[in-house]
Amino acid sequence: MVNVFKTDVQSADVAKEIINDLLQMYPCLRITFDLEDEDKIMRVEGVFFETADIISCLKENAHCCIYLPMDIDK
Repeated sequence: MVNVFKTDVQSADVAKEIINDLLQMYPCLRITFDLEDEDKIMRVEGVFFETADIISCLKENAHCCIYLPMDIDK
């Protein structure tokens, strides 16, 4: 499963902190940020995780996080 999120994360240091926090909950996730993208995209890949947990983690760190559902039929 891969989920994509729009965030307001601006720096690599903050992204690393968020990744570390998320890995505490879900140690087997693969998490990447594309800070060059205008939407500061975060990609989360793993066998199982809750989208709400990902959003809550960023909100707890005072960041905006919006889930971007993908329509693979288009």
